[in-house]
Amino acid sequence: MAYTALQLITRAYYLSQVVSRDLQTPSGSQVSDGLYLLNASLDFKSSDLRLIPYFDKYSFNAVQGQETYNIPNLLFVDTMTFNIGPVRYSLNEFTREQYFGIPRVDNIQSLPYCYRVERALGGCDISLYFLPASNYLINIVGKFGLTEVTLNTDLSLIYDFFYIEYLRYALAEMICCEWGATLPDGCRKMLQEYEKKVMDVSPPDLSIRSQSFFSGQCGFDWQMANLYKGYVP
Repeated sequence: MAYTALQLITRAYYLSQVVSRDLQTPSGSQVSDGLYLLNASLDFKSSDLRLIPYFDKYSFNAVQGQETYNIPNLLFVDTMTFNIGPVRYSLNEFTREQYFGIPRVDNIQSLPYCYRVERALGGCDISLYFLPASNYLINIVGKFGLTEVTLNTDLSLIYDFFYIEYLRYALAEMICCEWGATLPDGCRKMLQEYEKKVMDVSPPDLSIRSQSFFSGQCGFDWQMANLYKGYVP
C-alpha cells in the first residue's frame, strides 16, 4: 500500500497537534512548510549514519587512469571491491594521512589496492590508488541517503513502515519547533524509543583486519607500492 510524503506530512501535523484531527486539514502553506522540514530532516540524518539503517550495493566502472569518482547520495562505505571478469578483489581503506600525506609516485597505473572516501556535496568522492590500468567494475556496499522527496514520493518503496513512523514522529517534533508548540510528552517518549530502535537495526561492521610483513601475509605500504608497482613474487 502506497504511503506518500503528503500523507506523512499530514499525519505529522495531527501528531504534533498543530492541526486538529477530524476538524482541520493542513493548509497549502503548512503542507509546503512540512515538505521543507521533511527534506531538512532527511538531509540532517545523512550527517548521523546511526539514523540510517539501510545498507545498499552500488557498482560503477572505473576509468583507466582516473583517480577520483563522485558517487551521488553515498554517505558511508563499508566494503569496496573490484572485478576482473568473474573474479573479485578486495580494496583496503586508507586514512586521510595514509592516502594523501605519504610520498608516492602518483601516475602509476595498475591494479588498485587502496581507496579513500571523502564527503562531498550531494554524496562522496572515492579516490583509488594505483590508478586503474583498465575499466574495472567497482563494487560498493555502504549507506546511501535520500535527502529530498516530493509530495507524491511513495515512501513505502524506499523505507520500511517502522522507519516511516520514525520519520513521522521526528517531523512532528520539527513542526512543533517551527510553530512554537510543544510536542506532547507521550510523543516525545515514543520518538526516543523509535530512535533507539533505528540505531540498533543495522550497525556498521566494526571488525578490524590487519596485515603484517611478519605474519606471512603480504602487506602494502608506499615503498612496496612504488618499488613493486602492485606485484610481488
